[in-house]
Amino acid sequence: MNKMRMGLGRGLDALLKPSANVVEQPGVLRTDDVKNESLLRIKIEDIFPNPFQPRMHFDQGSLDELKASIFTNGLIQPITVRKFGDGKFQVVSGERRLRACKEIGLLDIPAYIIEVLSDDVMLSMAIIENIQREKLNPIEIGLAFKRLMEECSLTQEQIAERVGKDRTTIANSIRLLKLPQEIQDSLINDDITMGHARALINLPSHAMQLEALKRIKENNLSVRKVESLVKKMLTETPQGRKTFALKTTGGISTSASLLALEDKLRKIFGTKVICKVKQDGTGDVTIEFYSSDELERLIDLFDVIEKNYH
Repeated sequence: MNKMRMGLGRGLDALLKPSANVVEQPGVLRTDDVKNESLLRIKIEDIFPNPFQPRMHFDQGSLDELKASIFTNGLIQPITVRKFGDGKFQVVSGERRLRACKEIGLLDIPAYIIEVLSDDVMLSMAIIENIQREKLNPIEIGLAFKRLMEECSLTQEQIAERVGKDRTTIANSIRLLKLPQEIQDSLINDDITMGHARALINLPSHAMQLEALKRIKENNLSVRKVESLVKKMLTETPQGRKTFALKTTGGISTSASLLALEDKLRKIFGTKVICKVKQDGTGDVTIEFYSSDELERLIDLFDVIEKNYH
């Protein structure tokens, strides 16, 4: 028997135990032959799709190219599965490869068989593996990150560490999900780029975002021109200005109460806050930030405040 060593990627390696020697056994797998972390051939009819699959769109052209490659060269990278019932298996990663082999008419396929202790781990593995290995569109990636946060209780920092990206990238991907569906569809269909979408996020209403999208398509605007357009729309339209009003019961008449207010706001926002009051009773509040990451954190906090306010 030939011993084989194939990496599963940083994401899966972080979730799995250190692997024993992987052995390829010819022929179709019998239930009694199943061993954790082994590489065997399994009947395709005994393999079921991954219910946690983050990919929503399978491009047929890309799938046809994969089929042609497998038909000519064979399947170079095995799929990964877990045991699922008596003699049945569930895909952990490699659903595109499984689909391609099935459409070609192959009866069995090489697969790593691993032990997955819970559905949460299954979800985390499937998402991380897809993000690393497959060409997910930006919305699928954003939804995948959101599922990791909501269903696996991972923080943005933990996700960033597992997939090898910085936290700002994670936050920006999730923010794309706040865009109206028409803009998300345009991003999925490559009508606009991530740069366009990130610029549109800065507009405060769906109506303004859709108006900007219309101008992008009509005039074939570059990302730089869209950024200029967004700045212009924010300047010219009162709706483009978000205002967070502070209400006090008795006003601010002393420096002591002003300092107390600043201290309270510092605790809420987790950064330096400066309050200034003019003679006529008006004033301004300055909330400072010192990095793009901190700005993203404040934006997320404002979104929470706005939702609770309404």
